[in-house]
Amino acid sequence: MILKRRPDIDRFLARPDPAIRVTVIYGRDRGVVRERGEQLARALVPNIDDPFDTALLTDGDLEADPVRLEDELAAQSMLGGKRLVRLRLHGEKPSLDRLAAEAVVAHVEGRLNPDAGFVIEAGNLGRDSALRKAAEKAEAACVIPCYEDEAGDIARMAREAFRSDNVSLTSEALEVFVSRLPKERGVARQEIERLALFVGPGSGATLGVAELEDFLGVEPDASLFDAANDAFGGRPGPARSGLVRAFEEGETGPAAVRAASQHLGKLRRIVTLARSGADMKEAAKAAGVFWKQEREMLRQARSWSLSELDTVQTDLVEADRACKRAGSPDGLIAERALLSVAARARRLGL
Repeated sequence: MILKRRPDIDRFLARPDPAIRVTVIYGRDRGVVRERGEQLARALVPNIDDPFDTALLTDGDLEADPVRLEDELAAQSMLGGKRLVRLRLHGEKPSLDRLAAEAVVAHVEGRLNPDAGFVIEAGNLGRDSALRKAAEKAEAACVIPCYEDEAGDIARMAREAFRSDNVSLTSEALEVFVSRLPKERGVARQEIERLALFVGPGSGATLGVAELEDFLGVEPDASLFDAANDAFGGRPGPARSGLVRAFEEGETGPAAVRAASQHLGKLRRIVTLARSGADMKEAAKAAGVFWKQEREMLRQARSWSLSELDTVQTDLVEADRACKRAGSPDGLIAERALLSVAARARRLGL
């Protein structure tokens, strides 16, 4: 079973079909994939953090012990409840893809624990993916491809989040806000939550464009954008200098991480469009790249892969969370995050 329409996906995630043993959720936007994977997991078991009933495996676990996946799927719940095995594939290694495919086949055929749920979160699986082929052929499997959010999807997500916090934006303010959000769902949701905190959860307030500008302010200082550009371009020295300059100008660690996330979003857009056959320069324009920055952005886009960007996005989300913890050295956290990006860029040949 392949689900592509949003209403069908939402119904399945809320009330999973008990006949489905395996669900494969995949796509370029890891934020959407992870969000749907967690929603399904919570619908399958009472507590996804219970180590007795839930196992969470990653690429590293499979590489270290290839038989562990089927062992976890064959295991019984210690307390007699529903068992759940979650697998997160961050890379694109054919060997792990085949290993996951073999586990899918074994599980849908009933050779393992038939009462165990198996949820796989993966990146963009191509048509030649053994995992995707195995899941699409199996009657007891569900496949959910996740596509990049459109402006309407982001707007819907924002309205739902604001409604739950009893705050709102005027239609014009919502349009402005959505236009300024990155397309990666995980980062966009953080900005939505940040705005709700700014307005005041439970206040019942409605913001117009004028009030929204107090939150958005001007675009982050050029020094932060310079630092992000240098980091993704493999220039750690200039990246650190840009950060120091930005901090002297009053910028903060969270703002630095946010600038890096916005730069990543543009790179992801270019790489995604180029892989779909678009001209690189047209892709840069579609990503909102200023013409003076086009040459450098295209140089970076030719080296960064979507899987590498996925890894960096996860690191930046964690850095953003760490920066916002009370008493945290947010400047050092942001600096470490950008220097890590620069080091990765150097390894990519930039």
